[in-house]
Amino acid sequence: MGEEGVCQQAWPDVSSATMNKPLSGHKIGFVGLGNMGRANARHLHEAGAEVVVWNRSDAPAEAAVALGMRRAATLPELAREIGLGVICINLTMTDVVEQVVFGPGGLHEGLHKDALIIDFGTTGVPETKQWAERVNWVDAPVSGGQVGAEAGTLTIMAGGSEANFQRAQPIFQTVGKNITHLGASGSGQVTKLANQLIVAQTIDAVAQALRLAELSGVDPALVRKALLGGFAESRTLDLHGDRMVRRDFKPGGRATLQLKDVRLMCQLADSVGLDSPTLKNSLAQWESFVHEKGLGDLDHSGLFKMYE
Repeated sequence: MGEEGVCQQAWPDVSSATMNKPLSGHKIGFVGLGNMGRANARHLHEAGAEVVVWNRSDAPAEAAVALGMRRAATLPELAREIGLGVICINLTMTDVVEQVVFGPGGLHEGLHKDALIIDFGTTGVPETKQWAERVNWVDAPVSGGQVGAEAGTLTIMAGGSEANFQRAQPIFQTVGKNITHLGASGSGQVTKLANQLIVAQTIDAVAQALRLAELSGVDPALVRKALLGGFAESRTLDLHGDRMVRRDFKPGGRATLQLKDVRLMCQLADSVGLDSPTLKNSLAQWESFVHEKGLGDLDHSGLFKMYE
């Protein structure tokens, strides 16, 4: 079933007794317990939902169980248990989403025709549109990184029908703050790629600026501090600039995932006829950093090392 003709799930009225548990009485599936997914699943659990999880590796799923969530043995089992409710997926690659939802042993084998899938990952635009023709789907990529996920303050960019968006709202309000419905399926992914286009190139610009200062004999920490009070101020300069100054590139958002997003941007740009020399240069930089330098497991702020 596509995104029209949705059987809306009835969310109960919130009484004074459940003010702090807005998802009390609801069962929600969650697939993918990486840095972002585990935080989102925890927020849903703390909001009162009965959360049923599935993860490819054991440790994150066992950690979720230790917090009071339940673990499904298989994806079809999770889908059957959730019934006509909501299943959230937080996965990194388009082909992995395809396999988890529609592949052999995937969610579709137990998926109710009126169930809703929320995709919190950054995935391909054409694929997202195709999936939304097969099942009820909301593409809801996020921005804010692991910090935002842990704090429950993610920016959520949603695409899908108005009915599906409204069904997803209680979940969005639990894990995020800045929530925007952009339009039809795929529009959330387009917006996230626009976000990533800015982020990928701004990381590069901040790396160059701080290295330029350092090579010129000026303390890059002081340069960052000064720039934060001016027109160049940004979250990238603030957070990633700090990591660059300290040379602390422990992965939060891995560079391999940044490269994946840049590739998706380039595919989208080609498909709509946008010729962007700076985007092509950005792709070359990230390809070199991940493959030639072999540094893809570093945080994406580690792009600074290209200039050392």
